[in-house]
Amino acid sequence: MAAGRLRTVVSRVAQAIPVVIGVVVVTFLLTRMLPGDPAAYFAGAAADAQSIAEIRTALGLDRPLHEQFVFYVGDLLQGDLGQSISTGQPVAVELARRLPASLELTLLALLLSCAVALPLGILAATRPGSLADHACRVLVTAGVSLPTFFTGLALIYVFYYLLGWAPAPLGRLDFVYLEPPRVTGFFLIDAALIGDWQTWWGALRQIVLPAVTLALFTLAPLARMTRAAMLQALSSDFVRTARAAGLRRSTVLYTYAFRNALLPVITTLGMVFSFTLGANVLVEKVFAWPGIGSYAVDALVVSDYAAVQGFVLTMALLFVALNLLIDIAYTLIDPRIGFDG
Repeated sequence: MAAGRLRTVVSRVAQAIPVVIGVVVVTFLLTRMLPGDPAAYFAGAAADAQSIAEIRTALGLDRPLHEQFVFYVGDLLQGDLGQSISTGQPVAVELARRLPASLELTLLALLLSCAVALPLGILAATRPGSLADHACRVLVTAGVSLPTFFTGLALIYVFYYLLGWAPAPLGRLDFVYLEPPRVTGFFLIDAALIGDWQTWWGALRQIVLPAVTLALFTLAPLARMTRAAMLQALSSDFVRTARAAGLRRSTVLYTYAFRNALLPVITTLGMVFSFTLGANVLVEKVFAWPGIGSYAVDALVVSDYAAVQGFVLTMALLFVALNLLIDIAYTLIDPRIGFDG
């Protein structure tokens, strides 16, 4: 069985290779269609045409498109994502430094939203038409309707400006704290590993408002899918049979109904995670969070080809890994699906 699972994992990874190749090609072509000239940006506003041409030659932008692509792929195969013209640093280094910030924020937001959305969706499904059901619908509508930047600004105004409970929205740590030694890149984990609970508390205070902002946005699809999946599971024949057999209500609800409702919920969770990780740039901008979303937008503004390509390729690899984890989670939740399915 273990060998079969390993073969399936290798097969899924092999199936993802054409997708990654397509992402590399499309991203390379689209970045070359961006308005603006990275050589002109690098040279500065006072540069003349000759200086810009020299920089373009140094960057390899004067070569034909197919030659640029060959050199780009050759660098990729060596693990070189290029150098950012906006920061002057290797793109791989920038992404490795910023990706943990985005992951920490996104994962904490998803934990918060799951802690609210799953119980709320189950409660709404078991009591249709009740106050909990109406509250679920209102919360879902509000989460979908309110833009994340508006929610973030409103939370800053209330909890920082009016009440003074939250720290200034200026990144991952207040200036009075030092960054913990880098192990995982997650400040909460790294600070806990060395027992620096003051820094841990400072990092937690900084991340609460942006995490709540993202959680309110991601909560809506999770609660809606949980409610719909539970309603379908509760109306199925095996649940009615379990009730007729005299099983306890909690056993019927969680062992039978919820376990079968988990598959679409996990699918939705994976889609929400993928979307949120790449699209949380508004939250990162509002809270000055140094993540990869804001890094990609800044790179787009100045036509920083290497940074944009590195960001898209990183996101594509994360999506492939996430889809593989979802496939494995399916077989753990429902063995009937199997790795051969």
